[in-house]
Amino acid sequence: MNEGPQANVVAFKNAEESGEDSRDFDYRDFFENGAVALHVVSADGVILHANKAELDLLGYPAKDYIGRHIADFYPDRDMIDDILGRLAGGEKISRHPARLRAHDGSIKNVEITSSGHFRDGKLVHTRCFTVDVTDLEQTRSELRQHDSTYHQILDGLPVAIYTTDQNGIITYYNRAAADLAGREPEIGKDKWCVTFKLFTADGEELPHDECPMAIALKENRPVRNQQAVAQRPDGSLFPFMPYPTPLRNEDGNLIGAVNMLLDLTDRQRAEEVRQHLSAIVESSFDAIVSKDLNTIIKSWNHAAERLFGYTADEAIGKSVTMLIPDDHQDEEPRILERIRRGERVETLETVRRRKNGSLVPVSLTISPVRNATGQIVGASKIARDITSARESEQRIRMLMREVNHRVKNQYSVILSMVRESNKRSETPRQFESQVRERIMALSRSHDLLVSDDWKGATVSDLLAAQTKPFPRGETIDMSGPPVVLSPNAVQYLGIAFHELATNSAKYGVLSADKGQISVKWDIAGVGASRLFHLSWAETDGPQVQAIGHGGFGTVVLKRVAPAAINGKGNLDYGPNGISWSLEAPLATVQASRGE
Repeated sequence: MNEGPQANVVAFKNAEESGEDSRDFDYRDFFENGAVALHVVSADGVILHANKAELDLLGYPAKDYIGRHIADFYPDRDMIDDILGRLAGGEKISRHPARLRAHDGSIKNVEITSSGHFRDGKLVHTRCFTVDVTDLEQTRSELRQHDSTYHQILDGLPVAIYTTDQNGIITYYNRAAADLAGREPEIGKDKWCVTFKLFTADGEELPHDECPMAIALKENRPVRNQQAVAQRPDGSLFPFMPYPTPLRNEDGNLIGAVNMLLDLTDRQRAEEVRQHLSAIVESSFDAIVSKDLNTIIKSWNHAAERLFGYTADEAIGKSVTMLIPDDHQDEEPRILERIRRGERVETLETVRRRKNGSLVPVSLTISPVRNATGQIVGASKIARDITSARESEQRIRMLMREVNHRVKNQYSVILSMVRESNKRSETPRQFESQVRERIMALSRSHDLLVSDDWKGATVSDLLAAQTKPFPRGETIDMSGPPVVLSPNAVQYLGIAFHELATNSAKYGVLSADKGQISVKWDIAGVGASRLFHLSWAETDGPQVQAIGHGGFGTVVLKRVAPAAINGKGNLDYGPNGISWSLEAPLATVQASRGE
């Protein structure tokens, strides 16, 4: 124990003995040996005093308790800091729930009532009364456990049960009640009944506030023998017998009610339900068929007629094997074996035979059908025509093959770039820089293709994409008819435009503030012999150094790009600019309508 806390305790004792502020300590005679646990805490949280009831409550000798910081005995440090802060601010604490650590290590549940003693507006100490509620908390816990057990029992019952308060507001319902009502009631909001709508046995609408449960609460008596009919949100109806019974406390005062709903659906009602379900089955877009364990068809909806071509009269009573091709006959025994084991067969993709002998790909979902006693007596089968899905898969595969082909073409172009750049690079750094720039140029062409589903790109869009990264690239003058280039032409002309722009940025018009670049294209000829012409011309620029005879750019412009589209290229160097012309069959340049 440090000097600070000890000094506080001594000062507090001296104040008691001297009678200083005796009005603040007149609790001693009343509380010192009383049953109420009391401790006094300094403004900084040190325990100054504790009476016998406090020490007995926690089992500490006075020397191990007084003089220590109060937080040492609270497992929840944040909470005690909050309480001390509130007391320092002049707030009074009343029956605040807390936990205290006893000398034997056990945790006591307590309620704290505390207020501060102030002198000259400054907190001197706080007086805290501690009430042991451990047994009460244990009782509450046991009650919660009992309540939980009670709800678990009710939740497991197959009978619909719900409860309300004395005003009819629903406080609880079990799973069976929600299932029977066909809806999830809103706890604390729904009133009187869990059902959507109510009717009398004669079919007249019954307001909820006049239902048997409402009468039981209003008249404080059980209501019996009043059959009613309820409607679910889906429109289905069911007859039931309610058993509302008031609930009272030990003083006999009404505190709520419990209601049990007994489903009275008879054979006629069951038949109506079956008809309702039958209507759903008949309206389904999927073929729904039921069969017994001997493969005999028992039901056949309209979708089955459309899918397989047999009418219900032609199919019912026949073996379902008439739909199975010879090379798939082994499927049915395996399916029935699983159904007998109670298993469900999900998404079995197979082939079935129509009445006209044609085959149709289907996806089957097969489930066991049980009778009232739970015995498996057959199976229900949902068959979905997956012809369109198969065709979509084939289209996807074809697209993937096309993508694979185009990716391989990209790899070929990249390998060519790497190979030619390597031949003509003087240093590794130069090689790395040139390859990176050329691959980025190829990437820009690729982005144009991807954005238009690989259908192609216009000449102007390709030029803009390839010249945009260069200074003054946006000033290039472009003119020509709207021609959509094929994916192959986009890739190779894109490389050519990049090499032209790169050379211009180093030596030509794009390297200076003067000069003009003009790109023109047109189409000449008619029919299959039409030709595509394109020219790149630089004028009024600085004195041009050649791209380099035999350099990569020269190879691309004279040979690689023209050859890729079955054309011819011509490259000329003038004193103030470079010019490049290309001629190729339009058929090899322009995207076809099928692309």
